[in-house]
Amino acid sequence: MANPHRIILLAHGSSDQRWCDTFEQLAKPTLESVEDSSIAYMELAEPSLETIVARGKESGATSFTIVPLFLAAGRHLRKDVPAMIEELEKQHGVQIRLADPIGQNPHLGEAIRDVVQDELGRAAV
Repeated sequence: MANPHRIILLAHGSSDQRWCDTFEQLAKPTLESVEDSSIAYMELAEPSLETIVARGKESGATSFTIVPLFLAAGRHLRKDVPAMIEELEKQHGVQIRLADPIGQNPHLGEAIRDVVQDELGRAAV
């Protein structure tokens, strides 16, 4: 039986494919290791959040968790995305939970520290 829950990594989106490629590379380890996970874009790129929710519903999903690939909760995460979620829940009869943006997770700060330490090591060579 298919997993009824899906994970969506949500990025803002851009008409510049290079921007999207960056987020797809960041999402790749998660997409390869977390079953039933997808990346979606809030606007300006595909697949859209609506597309991913519709596909999930078609394949048996009844609930979703959106993990925003945003550093902080600005207007999009406080207003735009919750409005989108409300509409998608009504339209598809699913339940959607919005997680905190990744910037609020202490693991991201540790990852940034590790990148800085790597750069310091390169500078010392």
